[in-house]
Amino acid sequence: MALSQILTSHIEKAINELFGVTLEKVELQATRREFEGDITIVIFPLLKLVKSNPVELGNKIGQYLTDNSEIVDRYNVVSGFLNIVIADAYYVNFFNDIKEDENYGLLSPEPGDKAVMVEYSSPNTNKPLHLGHVRNNLLGYSVAEIIKASGKKVYKTQIINDRGIHICKSMLAWQKFGNGQTPESTGLKGDKLVGNFYVEFDKAYKEEVNKLVAQGSTEEEAKKNAPLMLEAQEMLRKWEAGDNEVVTLWKKMNQWVYDGFATTYKNLGVNFDSYYYESNTYLLGKDVVEDGLARGVFFKKEDGSVWIDLTDEGLDEKLVLRSDGTSVYITQDIGTAIQRVKDHPDVGGMVYTVGNEQDYHFKVLFLILKKLGYDWAANLYHLSYGMVDLPSGKMKSREGTVVDADDLMDEMTATAKQISEELGKLEGYSEEEKAELYKTIGMGALKYYILKVDPKKRILFNPEESVDFAGNTGPFIQYTYARIQSLIRKADFDFSAPLSSADVVLHEKEKTVLKLIAQYPEVIQNAAESHSPALIANYIYELVREYNSFYQTVTILGSEVENEKIFRIQLSKKVGETIKSAFALLGIGVPERM
Repeated sequence: MALSQILTSHIEKAINELFGVTLEKVELQATRREFEGDITIVIFPLLKLVKSNPVELGNKIGQYLTDNSEIVDRYNVVSGFLNIVIADAYYVNFFNDIKEDENYGLLSPEPGDKAVMVEYSSPNTNKPLHLGHVRNNLLGYSVAEIIKASGKKVYKTQIINDRGIHICKSMLAWQKFGNGQTPESTGLKGDKLVGNFYVEFDKAYKEEVNKLVAQGSTEEEAKKNAPLMLEAQEMLRKWEAGDNEVVTLWKKMNQWVYDGFATTYKNLGVNFDSYYYESNTYLLGKDVVEDGLARGVFFKKEDGSVWIDLTDEGLDEKLVLRSDGTSVYITQDIGTAIQRVKDHPDVGGMVYTVGNEQDYHFKVLFLILKKLGYDWAANLYHLSYGMVDLPSGKMKSREGTVVDADDLMDEMTATAKQISEELGKLEGYSEEEKAELYKTIGMGALKYYILKVDPKKRILFNPEESVDFAGNTGPFIQYTYARIQSLIRKADFDFSAPLSSADVVLHEKEKTVLKLIAQYPEVIQNAAESHSPALIANYIYELVREYNSFYQTVTILGSEVENEKIFRIQLSKKVGETIKSAFALLGIGVPERM
């Protein structure tokens, strides 16, 4: 049981026995640094139930807790705040309970619990993944891992946008300008090769539009009647009709892209349990609309189009089926959500990792699914996030506008290499070890920099700043982990034996670190509930900062008191394990030495 829960129980008992009343909620907070104490009890709410002044109430409760609770050592009262000092024995006993637990803070699902499906990535198969996809993937993967650590079963999934006019543009350009090029013949990743032809289409299409405008067409007419666009539309029509030649080409080029994506995902360190393809799902939802129409959830307009009225919820009317009977995006999303629950009957909720430009879309989608009567619709969450910007002039892609994900990762590894070599900390490393370390540091820097920011906020990502070995960065935390491993390797004595509270007198720095370690399970739960890896990132930074303060302040291996030396190595080891565990939830690796 968490300290806050134990203390709350003692406080409730104290209030009941002292004053004969029950406080609806005990309000606890961390004691401010300028006062002595670990946890502060807010007394003011009790004044509504007991006629007294807050200082007197605080003193009575504090004295009761000191006399009747083993975990309270002493107290002080400041105005309406009761500051409690927790006994060293509590922290030492707590530490002994968790120090050998390799899964400390992580929970497993209970039998019969509902699962959560987390969707992320969801790219188009006409171009490589870019910087926006990087934030999307890192967020989605980390949130999935955090929810799993909080005690839920999790399915990771994505929907791949593998059909439509944008796909046909790449296909048509390859037919016209490709000369039979393949990833093998060019040495390019398949997603990059296909993306290049998407760019080629756009270039040739613009030339045709300009030519038609010069001949007297309006720009709108020119865009509609450009020969390339008409050919792409005809190709899409043939694809939808199942034309063998078009479908064969579509399968071949899409496979090139999937193979390219797989390499990027592996380098990014993310994975998926299932894949959905728009080519399979784009007709889903139409039968649901027909059923909802019969039940009065939707209504039909005079032109035959089907809508839903959400004005009572502060939204507007939303089209779900065109007058010609074809579906719109929201129809597909309705059908896909329902299909996912059919495929995974234990799913009781879903998280959609999609940029904030789609906020309105998901409000509508979730409302429609609720109105259709699906109980799991109450547990749908849009993990909305802001854009990622780069300082101007840095890492521009081929077109100068979009940063390619692979290029970004290569740049991060190169930056880590440059800074590591400048610091000169790599004596005795083989070239292979160096390469692996550069990648671990570079990717750790990238992931931490992105994930430490609240998802809803826009990010200005600075590669050099992210690979700083000081401050709130991934490499700083990785370096602390490596320092702890070095310390453990130097400990040439047996430090495995548990020490009782009678054996240890805690230094205030040790106590601060223990208090933070004790918060880890609660931080995981809060991060899962708020879908925010930033809570994990900033927690682990605070733990590392306090550990480094402890490391600088006390003597560890050089202590002349044997029990002191043993306890400090044990504590250091647990900090290292907590760093490794928390970083795993962010998808970040830790090096054994740096």
